[in-house]
Amino acid sequence: MKKLKTGISVVFILFWTLAPIYWALRTSLLSNKALTTLPPKYLPIPLSLQHYQQLLGFDKQSSLWVQFKGAMVNTSISCLGSTVVVVIVSILAGYAFARIPFKGRNIIFSMILITMALPAYAVMIPLYKVMISIGLIDTQVGITLIYVSAFAPLAVWLMRSYFATIPKELEEAATVDGATKLRALWTILPIALPGVVAVAILTFLNAWSQFLIPLVFAPSETKPLTVLITEFVGRTSINYGLMTAAGVITMIPPILIVIFLNKYLVSGLTTAAVKQ
Repeated sequence: MKKLKTGISVVFILFWTLAPIYWALRTSLLSNKALTTLPPKYLPIPLSLQHYQQLLGFDKQSSLWVQFKGAMVNTSISCLGSTVVVVIVSILAGYAFARIPFKGRNIIFSMILITMALPAYAVMIPLYKVMISIGLIDTQVGITLIYVSAFAPLAVWLMRSYFATIPKELEEAATVDGATKLRALWTILPIALPGVVAVAILTFLNAWSQFLIPLVFAPSETKPLTVLITEFVGRTSINYGLMTAAGVITMIPPILIVIFLNKYLVSGLTTAAVKQ
């Protein structure tokens, strides 16, 4: 009986998780005419690639490729830029909080953790005024800085926890040979690689899936894919085919990252959690 309940629970969770993805894929592979027929088709038959052709520029009569390519480039720049900066900041800050004793270390670290509890809505208006005053609204630098400030606290906490699991003897041996703190960090960095990769994956996935922040701070010139998708919703109609096709394409990079780097993500998170 216990196994039956477990099986039903697993099937329910899989259905709840995968059904929306399948429906989006099915909708993206049906023509506009097939999407309006009743009763609705549960399988994408006949198969149609018209929405993907319009988005990816294979349909010469469609001008969507220019917008889609621009949004894809904007998303990649902001996600990769924020990931690189967050990784560098978290390595240096995490090592400092884990290994270097200085006055107020625990207080400063606690204040960094507190920022994770702040809802985004609480700082949205003040941050918007600051970004306008320094001319960073709708710029790649502005949206990248916001992502860094939003995701760095969690990354610092993870790297601090990971560095705390590494034996101090490895650095002490380097220090005896005359190495500086930075050199000692470089010595143990390969050991902390799973934690670094976990931080990079989490930051990239968080930045890739953001909608509200870029909708407010990057609504036009630097809008990402998540904001562009909403533009397929008009005042009197919704282009479900284009919207779901864009959504399916947007899902591909995060899915590939999780599939191929899953072991580093699990290793980095579990090691940090065990230390806590």
